[in-house]
Amino acid sequence: MDTEAVLKLLQDVAAEVITPRFRTLSDDQVSEKNPGDLVTVADHESEALITAALQQVYPDALVLGEEAVAADSGLVGRFAAAEHAFTVDPVDGTKNFVNGSPDHAVMVAEVRGGVTTRGWIWQPQHEAAYVAEKGAGATLNGAPLRVTRDADAPYRTARRSWVGRELDGLGTLELTWACCGVDYPRLIAGEASALVYSRSMPWDHLPGALILAEAGGTIGDHAGAPLGSPELGGGIVAAPDADTFADVVRALSA
Repeated sequence: MDTEAVLKLLQDVAAEVITPRFRTLSDDQVSEKNPGDLVTVADHESEALITAALQQVYPDALVLGEEAVAADSGLVGRFAAAEHAFTVDPVDGTKNFVNGSPDHAVMVAEVRGGVTTRGWIWQPQHEAAYVAEKGAGATLNGAPLRVTRDADAPYRTARRSWVGRELDGLGTLELTWACCGVDYPRLIAGEASALVYSRSMPWDHLPGALILAEAGGTIGDHAGAPLGSPELGGGIVAAPDADTFADVVRALSA
């Protein structure tokens, strides 16, 4: 599938099974995988549709869906070893979706030989499509996308216990938008000076990490190293440029 075809797949699936449930979910359509970790019928149905479409075209590729991992945790290890794979986050920001916030997204990343080669984020309520191909740049609704740096924007963290933590010489951490499919685009737009995550899963971060990098930003771990295995798992710092990235890494270690 070419890049536009994958984007259309995400848009069509969102229109079919996600957006019709927005602000109309009944109690029996929402459950918890773990305490506070919500999942909805829209998550399950959209992941199944996206996975089936990808597997029809790429029968030899491994598809790592967030909800599939909830049923088979061994998928993550097989994903890390796969020569060709996709990640699927069917409704990123599920809690936002359940609570009626438009800040949710559908995300897919393609990985070949351990390298993320393409990434897609579709925000159905904002009608915003972020797409990147490794080495070819990033786009927003088809237009070239470049990172914007705003020195007055807050530093943000997805870990609620870190909200209010002082980054030495930089500022105080504020909460992100609780959705990687929104966090990364808003960092690129200059609405955050940097993002700090304490943990990472590939379906959450691989699409946005590639889009950020192709838009001119910098991303790596808390020690300052580039992102390694697509399995991920550790902390992440995402920034609009290398200097800001280095400043945040230094502040975290202080």
